[in-house]
Amino acid sequence: MRARTCLAAALASLALAGCGRSSQPAGAAVGPTPALAAPHHRLIPTVKIARPVGWPAGRTPLAAPGLRVEALARGLVHPRSLLVLPDGDVLVAETNGPAHPPPTGLRAIAEKLVMGMVGADVPSPNRIILLRGRGPDGTAQSRSVFLQGLNSPFGMALVGDQLYVADTDALLRFPYVTGETRITAPAVKVADLPAGPIDHHWTKTIAVARGGGALFVSIGSNSNIGENGMAAEKGRARVVEIDLAGGRIQPFATGLRNAVGLAVDPATGALWAAVNERDELGDHLPPDYLTDVRRGAFYGWPYSYWGRHVDPRVKPQRPDLVAAAVTPDYALGAHVAPLGLAFAHGAALGARFGDGAFVGEHGSWNRSVLSGYEVVFVAFANGRPAGKPQAVLGGFLNRKGEAMGRPVGVAVDASGALLVADDVGGAVWRVSAR
Repeated sequence: MRARTCLAAALASLALAGCGRSSQPAGAAVGPTPALAAPHHRLIPTVKIARPVGWPAGRTPLAAPGLRVEALARGLVHPRSLLVLPDGDVLVAETNGPAHPPPTGLRAIAEKLVMGMVGADVPSPNRIILLRGRGPDGTAQSRSVFLQGLNSPFGMALVGDQLYVADTDALLRFPYVTGETRITAPAVKVADLPAGPIDHHWTKTIAVARGGGALFVSIGSNSNIGENGMAAEKGRARVVEIDLAGGRIQPFATGLRNAVGLAVDPATGALWAAVNERDELGDHLPPDYLTDVRRGAFYGWPYSYWGRHVDPRVKPQRPDLVAAAVTPDYALGAHVAPLGLAFAHGAALGARFGDGAFVGEHGSWNRSVLSGYEVVFVAFANGRPAGKPQAVLGGFLNRKGEAMGRPVGVAVDASGALLVADDVGGAVWRVSAR
């Protein structure tokens, strides 16, 4: 018991001492060919937390030059993901991880402590909010509870007149009628999804295949590097494909630790993911990444990172899988925690944000200098990422290094503006051209 108390106290001290400003990773650690640092594993991991404080009155994030930001909605409860409907309405998932039994073991206790410090340990509202219209001040003209009684919902997708919602343990389907402000019909379960009792990465993200005949569902790992045993990883760390006509579920790609950001490029039909890589290998390793998710590909987790770089902590190793590991397309930087992904198709933010993807970076906890805590744009050329990430929306940290907000989901609305869900700030921000 004394060891647990000491570890908790040490983590609390480290977390509350974190007062640095957000820092983009070194230039060599981003882009298609990042220069990887040497791994540096410590017995007690680096913990630096941007303590959540919320937005003071009158404050907003800071938009890139030529852009402006305003609140589409404030006072939301842990908003995480967004879906823009064809009529312009916006769905917002107010959600958090499911309740679990009290943690046991040093690592589990430490993780729960960290989650509490970053504002991620609040009860899940388990509902979806509908925002409609915009008033003279830019905020939504109306707000209503569209769906409730869910179980840690995250992914949302509309196919025809059917709304799909990914709870942490199941993919559900609801009838959708344009213009309605509430769904009261019972859910139809489409498929079970791996969940508890551990459910380490609880978010399940949905993307619709071009043509609408199938859904892609991202399922994160149940651990950092398989420390709970590979039996606990059954059906996880992957993207699955669900055929909507026949109901068949099959793996699409594996070895993806936590592909929270998931989107189909409307120009090519290719599936892309923004992936959270593993922790506790040092400040600069490994990079979180953006990648084209290829059918049948294996991306290394937990045995290797950034292609075939072996993680020696994983026992036993699988050299056969490492030999087949695919190198991702584009490094976003270490520990930036990309959680949102949306292609710029339909965006009206100017030419420099015309062809590419927006990424919501939730921000680091396992790095001595804070990184992430912003929304970036990755330009594409000939269907591939090119150049360095460009800041679109920042200013989520104050001068003390505290988090006034943290970006999560991103989406392009019917007018071409960029919407950003902010879970710590309880807001949806709208970024538009001046």
